[in-house]
Amino acid sequence: GTGESEIGWANIVVDVGDQASVTIVIEYSGSARYAADTSVLVADGAHLSLVQVHEWDDGTLHDEHIGARLGRDASYRYSSVSLGGELVRVAPTVRFEGPGSKAELLGVCFAGPGQHFESRLYVDHAAPSCTSDVLSKNALLGDTARTVWVGDVRIRPEAPGTSSYEMNRNLLLSDGARADSVPNLEIETGEIIGAGHASATGRFDDLQLFYLQSRGIAHDEAQRLVVRGFFADVID
Repeated sequence: GTGESEIGWANIVVDVGDQASVTIVIEYSGSARYAADTSVLVADGAHLSLVQVHEWDDGTLHDEHIGARLGRDASYRYSSVSLGGELVRVAPTVRFEGPGSKAELLGVCFAGPGQHFESRLYVDHAAPSCTSDVLSKNALLGDTARTVWVGDVRIRPEAPGTSSYEMNRNLLLSDGARADSVPNLEIETGEIIGAGHASATGRFDDLQLFYLQSRGIAHDEAQRLVVRGFFADVID
C-alpha cells in the first residue's frame, strides 16, 4: 500500500481455505496516518506466510492489529520488517483453535533518530499439541531511536503438549538509544513439552568493528557487516 493522504484506515481479511498454501507480501510506503485491523483465518491443514514491510516516509504514524486464528494442523508464519516511519506500532495475535498447529512470528526493526517501533504480541494456546516460536531483533542508531517489544504467551489448561519459545534481542549502536523488552509467560497446565523466553539488550561490540577495520574494511561498511550478522538468523 502507498499512502499519500493525511488519514487512512483499512479492514483486511485473509481467509485461507482447507489444505491451501499461500504467501502474501504487503509493502507500505509514502506518508500517512494509518490504522488497520487485519483478520487472518487459516483453516485445517492450510499454510500461510504473511510478510509486512514498513518503508514509510518520515512523520508517518502506523497502528495495526493482526489477529490470526488457526485450525487443526495449520501452519502460519508472520514476518514484520520495520525500516521507515516516525511511529510504527503492530500488535500480532495468534489463537490456536485446533490441535497440531504451528505458528512462527518473526520481526526485524532498524530504528533511526526520531523513530519509534513497537511490537506487542499475544499467543493464545487454546488447543493441544501446538507449537509457537517467536524471534524478534531490533537495531537502534541515534539518541532518540526507540523500540518496544512486549511478548505475551498464554498456555491454557486445555492445551497439553504445547511447545513455545519467544526471544527478543536488541543492538544499541549509539548512546541514548533505548530498547524496552518485556517477555511474559502464563502457563496453566504442567503437561507441556516446553515453554521459555529470552531477552537481551547490548551495545555495539567495538572489538568486532576494530577487527574488521584492521583488515582494511571502512568504518561504515564494517558497521553494516556487524548489523547484518546480528540479523542473519531472522533473515535466513
